Amino acid sequence: MDTVLRIRISLLTLLGISFGGTLGYHLIEGWSLFDAFYMTVITLATVGFHEVRSMSDAGRVFTILLIVFGTGTVAYVAGNGIQLMLEGQLRRMLGRIKLEKKINKLKAHYIVCGYGRIGQLICREFMAHPVPFVVVERNPELWEKLQSENILFVRGNATDDEVLHQAGIERASGLITACTSDSENVYITLTARGLNPELFIMARSGEETSEKKLLRAGANKVISPYNIGAARMAQGILRPSVVDFIEIATAGHNLELQLEEIAVQERSCLAGHSLVDSEIRKNHGVIIVCIKKRDGRMIFNPASETAMEAGDILITLGKPQAIERLETLACGAAL
Repeated sequence: MDTVLRIRISLLTLLGISFGGTLGYHLIEGWSLFDAFYMTVITLATVGFHEVRSMSDAGRVFTILLIVFGTGTVAYVAGNGIQLMLEGQLRRMLGRIKLEKKINKLKAHYIVCGYGRIGQLICREFMAHPVPFVVVERNPELWEKLQSENILFVRGNATDDEVLHQAGIERASGLITACTSDSENVYITLTARGLNPELFIMARSGEETSEKKLLRAGANKVISPYNIGAARMAQGILRPSVVDFIEIATAGHNLELQLEEIAVQERSCLAGHSLVDSEIRKNHGVIIVCIKKRDGRMIFNPASETAMEAGDILITLGKPQAIERLETLACGAAL
């Protein structure tokens, strides 16, 4: 039987015994209901107080029966209550230890600071790909939601060094600070940059004046959801077909067309070859929209003679299966 159900039954039983004891003293000894209830309580609690009044033999026999059955019920209720508390605490403690072990095993992951509306959308995209990540959230109301969604998370404020260490910032590839407060995002960026100078930091900006502050604080990239949303809505009116194409190409669940970036590794057969020599378009049906060089230079609509080098980022457009095959080549597989 479930522990909670046992407690409910035992409490109802205890309530019934208390009612029966009060009624018994009232009928047997002729006491008032308050005196009878008081006598029942001190008898069940075994506090050792003397009787309210002198009792008859029938009253003493009734008291003996009340002690035998009542104190056993009280002990049963107390035992179930303690068991419930210990089980709950033990379950939470074991769950937290298991969660911390999973976080400690993460490497090259991303830290999402803030599980508000923007943070939840970011996590949804990460889970769809999937990308390893951990959330840092200080709001206790969101902890239960994170736990129910099986998302790794750390309780606390992301401005705290110890909290970021718990999230594995020294092993992380990047950090996204998506808090609603720009000042908090600046503080988180400063803290994260000090703990990991090589970390890629993306920060959310609510005000235009905050962008420069976030960049000075150490953010690699600053995104304003309001500006992006406004621009998308305007383009939806001015260039609706272009917006439809971008939405189709960037949707993670799309099965026909996908816009993706692929890194060329040192051991890849693509490194040192031109686009025409590698025959990417001919063999895989993938279009190379842009090549981002190591120095950050962007080559849009590259010519067929453009050479690919290790460390280049290929912005590709094609079917998901074809892009996966090209990604395999970029990682080191043979042509």
